[in-house]
Amino acid sequence: MRVLIVDDEEVLRDVLQTLLVREGFDILLASSGEECLSILDTEEIDLVILDIMLPGISGIDTLRSIRLSNPSLPVIVITAFSSIDGAIEAMKHGAFHYIPKPFKNDEVVITVNKALEQRRLSNENERLKAELSEKYSYSNIIGKSEVMRKVFEMIRLAAPSRSNILISGESGTGKELVAKAIHHASPRGRNAFVTVNSGSLPPELLESSLFGHVKGAFTGAIASKRGLFEVADGGSIFLDEIGNINLETQAKLLRVIQEKEFMRLGAVETIRVDVRIIAASNAELTKLVREGTFREDLFYRLNVIPITLPPLRRRREDIPLLVGHFLDKYAEENKRKVRELTPDAMRIIMDQAWPGNVRELENTIERAVVLCTTDRIGPELLPDYLRFPVQTDQPSLVLPADGLSLKDAVSRYERTMILQSLELANGVQKKAAELLQLKPSTLNEMMKRLGIHNRSVTVPVEEDPVGFPE
Repeated sequence: MRVLIVDDEEVLRDVLQTLLVREGFDILLASSGEECLSILDTEEIDLVILDIMLPGISGIDTLRSIRLSNPSLPVIVITAFSSIDGAIEAMKHGAFHYIPKPFKNDEVVITVNKALEQRRLSNENERLKAELSEKYSYSNIIGKSEVMRKVFEMIRLAAPSRSNILISGESGTGKELVAKAIHHASPRGRNAFVTVNSGSLPPELLESSLFGHVKGAFTGAIASKRGLFEVADGGSIFLDEIGNINLETQAKLLRVIQEKEFMRLGAVETIRVDVRIIAASNAELTKLVREGTFREDLFYRLNVIPITLPPLRRRREDIPLLVGHFLDKYAEENKRKVRELTPDAMRIIMDQAWPGNVRELENTIERAVVLCTTDRIGPELLPDYLRFPVQTDQPSLVLPADGLSLKDAVSRYERTMILQSLELANGVQKKAAELLQLKPSTLNEMMKRLGIHNRSVTVPVEEDPVGFPE
């Protein structure tokens, strides 16, 4: 650690230098405020010991300049007993501590170590905050597909606002990761981000967790407790699986959104908070509203900025990127030298539907990396259910006793497959053609022949005497 000693008395500089070198510090010396500021412009310094009484620029003015240019740099001031008032003024201007002359050696060493420990903790805190910001930065969410680019744009536009956000998507698509990215890219990023898994808590415990309680509010409430909304004050609260909250708690949640205040369980006074709500659901909330299990007014309060995360099967071009990311991550964590998947293993990965989405893919790659003893992952390291899928969707080859029209059966099967591909591709014919491994022109001709008009991609359920998949 580098300490800059600033004093116009050569004897005092020598005494402090000898003392601190003995403690293992690297020492630089300055005899004036001007020399001190010049050194700080060119050298990395961890601590300044500054005399209040200096020729030229005073110690207080030097301190002010240091605070402006390097506010996190700790400064210890040295003063004579006769100028304690100056030391107090220095403390007001941000000095870490002051040491009166004549000083005791032990007092100097203890004060220097305390100041440097505070410096270390401050640097560590800033580093962790920077890592969090980098880790959850939306630019680092993996994906290059068109659907993911739209998600990135929504995150970029939504993050700086104060509006509530509703993230929809299947389980495993990364809803919490997106919520954290929004929080850390927002002005609230330095404040708390609190996650609440609404689906894993019984109603009475969820309400106590969200709003807190006072002593004696219910059996077992032996002390008052803050709720998570209080913890998240000034930051964001992420309500995962919001559709599982009961109607009574929904009403209280609506009050927090509308009035910015709530009451702890058993309390009579209100508590005001400033919290941004980011909610998520893998259930269709509009359906729950129609069924009467989710309040319509709460839905519209939450759904100010909706973000829908696509399932992995709709962003297959992102799979190689995700595989590479997880390979690097788990190879480093497990001290493996795995570099890639073999072509056969990658083919199996690309052919999967991934109902568990990105989470399932990540678990698969982690398992393979842990089991791999070479630098390449082959098919044998993938789970059996991926290598040997149960073929439950294959057409039956049993011919009805009264026969059938093969041409009609084939046409019906083609129609079903085309409608399913259009559904997966959100109606984009070029993407549907890729899913069916056809040329776009070929798909267009087949759609005309089969009378398919690309206006609805809902696959009809119809009886099939030969068991073709529907």
